[in-house]
Amino acid sequence: MKDCREFYIDGKWVRPTEPRDFPVVNPATEARIATISLGSRADVDKAVAAAKKAFASYGETTVEQRLALLQRIIEVYQSKYEEMATTISEEMGAPLWLSRAAQAAAGLGHFFEMAKLLGSFKFEELKGSTLMRKEPIGVCGLITPWNWPVNQIACKVAPALAAGCTMVLKPSEIAPLSGYLFTQIMHEAGVPPGVFNMVNGDGPTVGAAISSHPDVDMVSFTGSTRAGVAVATAAAPTVKRVTQELGGKSANIILDDADVEQAVMAGVQSCVLNTGQSCNAPTRMLIPRSKMAEAIAAAKRAADAVTVGDPSADGITIGPLASEAQFEKVQRLIKKGMEEGAELVTGGPGRPDGISKGYFVRPTVFANVRNDMTIAREEIFGPVLSIIPYQDENDAVRIANDTPYGLSGYVTSGNIERARRVARRIRSGNVHVNGARGLRGALTRECGPREPGSAPRPRPTRAP
Repeated sequence: MKDCREFYIDGKWVRPTEPRDFPVVNPATEARIATISLGSRADVDKAVAAAKKAFASYGETTVEQRLALLQRIIEVYQSKYEEMATTISEEMGAPLWLSRAAQAAAGLGHFFEMAKLLGSFKFEELKGSTLMRKEPIGVCGLITPWNWPVNQIACKVAPALAAGCTMVLKPSEIAPLSGYLFTQIMHEAGVPPGVFNMVNGDGPTVGAAISSHPDVDMVSFTGSTRAGVAVATAAAPTVKRVTQELGGKSANIILDDADVEQAVMAGVQSCVLNTGQSCNAPTRMLIPRSKMAEAIAAAKRAADAVTVGDPSADGITIGPLASEAQFEKVQRLIKKGMEEGAELVTGGPGRPDGISKGYFVRPTVFANVRNDMTIAREEIFGPVLSIIPYQDENDAVRIANDTPYGLSGYVTSGNIERARRVARRIRSGNVHVNGARGLRGALTRECGPREPGSAPRPRPTRAP
């Protein structure tokens, strides 16, 4: 069992001010695999002080110096790529093939992309007689989730380093081991003392201390809406900048001129990927009422083809949910869908047949769901799909926009211009048209392995 109870502050591994042991559990076996310590406000104070001190010098570094640092990080990350993939799989249950091809790859990909951007980014630009200068904001507090752990860490750390900021990271206490390994990568790459600091802990203590700290200039948070509200509230008195990526209940509109079977099969696969634990997962599938029977049959075939099991085994599609709390939440919501009258097409409550241990769930499809049902309103964060019928294009747009979330959306049509026209009417941060993948998919495509288990493809880190 790993002992990961130290924090990383001012370039050194240090013991917590007040030790509070917390177990890290492998969700596939329910066995304890590591111990971390949950930090306190005093630990955050030390980390922020180190970051504030380091900013005085790191904020004045040249682009060339920061490019060289990003390159060193990339090289060390590559040397620990397989260890990173294995660590993510063990701590949060992602199948090893997914950890290699997407989870670990996305983290590395952010550094590739940021190095490429930094090489051509204009920090100063003269417009007429006015010099426009983009400066680092200062000390950044970075609070990250457990579902794509190193991806979310890297997508915050890489741009902060590239801009000249210093930072304090709080990884999720549910899946902290990849953050611990990431911190080792930062140390081995020679990140200057105080530039990068890491304090483990929970949201109400360490997260709140970071969000409210007067010497933190910006907070970047990814997680639930509930926690996002708490972060914004804590940050408000110090008027710091806050950026957030919160939950989602993304609508996947399949128009009547699409290849329904192909679109439904792809939609199910996207919904259950990473055991449904992606904030942009297309969990509400909107189907023309006239094509519901065809869609239900295709969705059942796709869901029944999903293989659930040991994340380290070959041929596995999805592993367990990341924690017992998440397992219980998903079970509750599946039962709620049945109680409210949604048509259970496949799956349902309980573990898959033959599995008696671990936080495994059945890939579940509900059909003829109303958009006012709980399973259509709440972010389930599990492999659970709600198929909702619609009358016409306007009805589909109305249903898609009838949600408290606004993270992502999907539209599929046989006519690309029609798909784009509908996409423009969707009120979400982004819309994937006709199977287009988002940034995470692009990063894994560019920087991920050619084959599961192989090393990442080398890419130049400077713009041509």
